[in-house]
Amino acid sequence: MFRAVAAPHVSIPDEFDSATHWAQCAKIIGEIRDQSDCGCCWAFAGAEAASDRMCIATNASIVLPLSAQDVCFCGSDDGCNGGFVEQPWDYIRLHGAVTGGQYQETGPFGKGMCADFSLPHCHHHGPQGDDPYPAEGEPGCPQADSPTCPKKCDTTAADTHSNFTQDKYSFDGKVVSASGEEAIQQMVMAGGPVETAFTVYSDFENYGSGVYQHTVGKQAGGHAVKIVGWGVDSGVKYWKVANSWNPYWGEKGYFRILRGVNHCGIEDEVVGTSAQAVWHQGVTPSYACEDQETEDACNKLSCTWCYIKLFKMGFCKKHGFHCDPTSDTVVV
Repeated sequence: MFRAVAAPHVSIPDEFDSATHWAQCAKIIGEIRDQSDCGCCWAFAGAEAASDRMCIATNASIVLPLSAQDVCFCGSDDGCNGGFVEQPWDYIRLHGAVTGGQYQETGPFGKGMCADFSLPHCHHHGPQGDDPYPAEGEPGCPQADSPTCPKKCDTTAADTHSNFTQDKYSFDGKVVSASGEEAIQQMVMAGGPVETAFTVYSDFENYGSGVYQHTVGKQAGGHAVKIVGWGVDSGVKYWKVANSWNPYWGEKGYFRILRGVNHCGIEDEVVGTSAQAVWHQGVTPSYACEDQETEDACNKLSCTWCYIKLFKMGFCKKHGFHCDPTSDTVVV
């Protein structure tokens, strides 16, 4: 369930910072995490933005970090090998996410969460500066294989977060997207930080401060991050973006990037919950055909199950949907 959101017509300020606007949620919005040497940026950005939007939607009655460990290693079979910005949101909506802090109980929320991230802190690209952590691939920060999907909480979890099933948080509502400068600004102002992805070039890896503009260097890949706001610096418009490369990287874990020209694809598509989504503890089962993830669940609702031979995966569609039986890639 993924829809583009139409931007309402409200006045957009020249500067906006989610942590300032929703001061009651500044602690969660301002948390900078560390994805280690693991291609889990898609899960980190999603878990972070979802935590923010949950706090904002509940007026800070739920101020908890959702677990990147849960989202990354249960929300996709690929885990450290990358993913898509839609995946964290669909996973959290359908399965919920438990609470989770940073590696070895570091970070602003300390200890006591259900499933903390299990991979070590690392230095990620660019100047070492004051970063105390070893560089990616060096001793202390090995290239990571995906851990198994957690099924129970850590032994260090507090009593209030010790039951994996009961510690799940989710939302009722839609996953929505926005594209382009104004629509993204409206979506942030309506409900909080959003997840996006952009193309990383080698000159970004050496970012230290200022408004980033790609000028030289080869394409290094894609990267998912969290947009928290925007501003203007000496006449140059920028997005303020939270990275997941630890708080010693860039501008205390953040970077600013040119705004309004879809620089490096940063404005292609952002993702988040609708502003009307209702967050809560526990998971509300979905009976929509498109949300069923197994053939049995699909058939029980009299929906139509189609199987894609090429990718060895199936999908559920509404009753009466026609899966072309003559195709060599799709069969019923």
